[in-house]
Amino acid sequence: MNPTLSQKPPTLGVIYGNRDFFPDQLVSEARADLAKVFAKFGIKAIQLGENDSKLGGVETHAEARKCADLFRKHAEEIDGVLVCLPNFGDEKGVADTLKMSKLNVPVLIQGYPDDLKQLSPARRRDSFCGKISVANNLVQAGIKFSLTQKHVCHPASPSFEVDLQKFLGVCRVVNGVRGVRLGAVGARPGAFNTVRYSEKILERHGISVTTVDLSEIIGKAN
Repeated sequence: MNPTLSQKPPTLGVIYGNRDFFPDQLVSEARADLAKVFAKFGIKAIQLGENDSKLGGVETHAEARKCADLFRKHAEEIDGVLVCLPNFGDEKGVADTLKMSKLNVPVLIQGYPDDLKQLSPARRRDSFCGKISVANNLVQAGIKFSLTQKHVCHPASPSFEVDLQKFLGVCRVVNGVRGVRLGAVGARPGAFNTVRYSEKILERHGISVTTVDLSEIIGKAN
């Protein structure tokens, strides 16, 4: 079983979505914004360096493959993936990265809000629509993901900090139960349908169940 986040600093793989006809400097600004947030919460980031691709963003298939290779190298460390959209982003690049990385971890999508006073070509983001496109592509690929409370939010906003802490909690749960072995004592009372569960579904998610008859427990106790 992977170590839980309580035993080690949380580690997130980060994908910075980028698109060629949107301003590239927004990617650099996003890296700086998230670096402050990660420092505040003690998060280790696994991400492309600014020289590994255009400012460390993911747009082309080659960049997606490079980011996926990086994630695979750190697969044992990565607890979850944060998709950051400083601008519209390239939905196919994000989806390809996650597919090729073969990570089976929680994913959170965050998009920046536009400043209504800065909608010139030099500052326009359109992350609002980009996030919809990314989410749609992940649905098509069968990749599960989480969304922020607000459709778009700045990493420094209080709402995103709440979203991030909730996401880290999801990562803790996923890593905590992956590979776990549960003990089931006694049979379920007939009238309690509310506590039914499927061992087969649990097994598909790496959770095994070992049963023991309640009479054996009582017998040993006596």
